[in-house]
Amino acid sequence: MLNLKGRSFLKLLDFTPQEIGALIDLAAEFKQKKKDGVAHRLCEGKNIALVFEKTSTRTRCAFEVAAADLGMHPVYLDPSGSQIGKKESIADTARVLGRMFDGIEYRGFGQEIVEELAHYAGVPVWNGLTNEFHPTQILADFLTVRETFGRLSGIKFVYMGDARYNMGNSLMVGCAKMGMHFVACAPKKYFPDAALIETCQNIAKETGAVLEFIEDPIVATKDAHVIYTDVWVSMGEPDEVWAERIKELSPYQVNRALMENAGAQCRFMQCLPAFHDLKTTTGKAIHEKFGLTCMEVTDEVLESEQSIVFDEAENRMHTIKAVMAATLCE
Repeated sequence: MLNLKGRSFLKLLDFTPQEIGALIDLAAEFKQKKKDGVAHRLCEGKNIALVFEKTSTRTRCAFEVAAADLGMHPVYLDPSGSQIGKKESIADTARVLGRMFDGIEYRGFGQEIVEELAHYAGVPVWNGLTNEFHPTQILADFLTVRETFGRLSGIKFVYMGDARYNMGNSLMVGCAKMGMHFVACAPKKYFPDAALIETCQNIAKETGAVLEFIEDPIVATKDAHVIYTDVWVSMGEPDEVWAERIKELSPYQVNRALMENAGAQCRFMQCLPAFHDLKTTTGKAIHEKFGLTCMEVTDEVLESEQSIVFDEAENRMHTIKAVMAATLCE
């Protein structure tokens, strides 16, 4: 039985494979109840704070809808809506919010901020994204993989592009925990931190996971079940890095040839947003400056039958709901 009441959800390294699996099970249960119109207001009357130092579409909507479904009242604090780290320290903010709210979500910068919030808040704190980790996204990804393939163990999961930050880190940790075959495919300078790789290799010895770091996209993606990518420039990075990233990561673009190299069984995933066309302000700006019509993934792949990105996006809500219910109400 899942017993996480009172715990924070800061990174997957803090949880056992059994606990991660149980959260995915609970998310699947909530998803079915929502589809069937079965109420599940397990946290009636509770209040939660959503602290966003970095804006988001999916994360905010997922937390707000999940909270409403559980019977909770969410209060959204945008980048200008709180004094966290500016006029008020992280510790003081945590102690104030912890006395007013039953739980706190944080989406922002360094992992040390969400860790400090959790240390002082006295209530569960949930990581909606930091520079280093994005654990709620990985739960959604893994629920999507399990829905598609019926399992996680042994799934070959290839991450294309810059694997040094939250998505590459978190997917590597998650795959190690769940006995999967993780491949980071990028130039060597874009591989995850060596210390984190060593930690994950030690986890893999216990779970049977395989971790590989390959520079050749054709070798890396052969027989992959999932090819995953993310934007080449992360939120908060300066625009000046676009030229370097485009030059170094263009060979790692997910396109039809790469999907065909993997095989018909392969599915495409991306945490969104994706620059696959010219229908965004950023996409148009990059096109005007560099002549590209798409970046990390082609429109053909994202709109194909092999793409499961919108199932993945929906599952943010169901898995976040599971995290909040398990830590507050179960």
